[in-house]
Amino acid sequence: MIKKYVLTVLSLALSRLALAQDPQFTQFYAAPLYLNPAFAGSALAPRITANYRNQWPAITNYVTSMVSVDHFIEKYNSGVGLLIQSDNQGQGRIQSTDIGLQYAYQFQVSESSFVRLGLQGSYVNRNINYFGLTTGDQFTDRGFITGSVSADPTLLAGSPKNKYLDFSTGGLFYSDWFWVGLSAHHINRPDQGFFVSGTERLPMKTSIQAGLRIPLGGFTGLADEQDREISISPVVMYKHQGKYDQLDIGAYLTYSPITIGAYYRGIPFKKYDQTLNNHDAIAGLIGYRMDKFSIGYSYDVTVSTLGNSGGSHEISISYIFDRPEKRQPGVRKRDKKLPCPKF
Repeated sequence: MIKKYVLTVLSLALSRLALAQDPQFTQFYAAPLYLNPAFAGSALAPRITANYRNQWPAITNYVTSMVSVDHFIEKYNSGVGLLIQSDNQGQGRIQSTDIGLQYAYQFQVSESSFVRLGLQGSYVNRNINYFGLTTGDQFTDRGFITGSVSADPTLLAGSPKNKYLDFSTGGLFYSDWFWVGLSAHHINRPDQGFFVSGTERLPMKTSIQAGLRIPLGGFTGLADEQDREISISPVVMYKHQGKYDQLDIGAYLTYSPITIGAYYRGIPFKKYDQTLNNHDAIAGLIGYRMDKFSIGYSYDVTVSTLGNSGGSHEISISYIFDRPEKRQPGVRKRDKKLPCPKF
């Protein structure tokens, strides 16, 4: 007879998953509100964005879905945003729903440079889903008892839940050819644990984002180069959370309406364990943007010791609506669109 409770093992594993780092997106500039609350309203028009990521499907699915809406209020030089995120870890065993509100203020510091400062407040609901799990009392020496119902007290007690508030902030400095951003998430370090209060506080995550937009018009020799965007954008992002940090470095090449890009994720010169390499993934992406609509797809190839994980698939969709507000004649233009890529 199987005496070792399967549920106990799974519960321990899920408890460790609860301490994992935040979900991440390879196309982080296609999820601007998630990257930094200072991006709220950065399109200078109403914008809706959707993101989907399926990570390591060959091992156990980590699926993150997100929808965001933001708008720039020109009269007040302010951006507002709404961010709704659903994260499912371990084939949906740990489920999290995050609803965040954002506010960003933009001001001009020189003729061609601007600063944006943002705040975010979120309400988070997390739970462990026991449905479909089996326990030791459902097994005999001959295997699983079909149709049996577990009497395990942990299972009968119901799925544990946790609800909490989460606060984040961020800033951006940019001109028409470069940008630098700094964000800090979970600054209140909320308790995200399920069992013992105060023992599983979410570590604060800090992130630095930077990049350049280099126009290539005039160097290609193409007759239609003035009618489309032709540029290359090298980008870098460093983030730190708890005991771990990560570096994303890559570049986008845009020849509108097509954008292609490539990334490396990892810090090869830093090791947390001498037996493990610190390489995570190499990613490639392709995007299409026409007028106000854009769509992108990326795939991560795992290069760590995790092995054949199935990689990660990611899709992003964005639409920017027409601006409802009109400037009055004689009013000096005070805003400028961010030069960072759309994928």
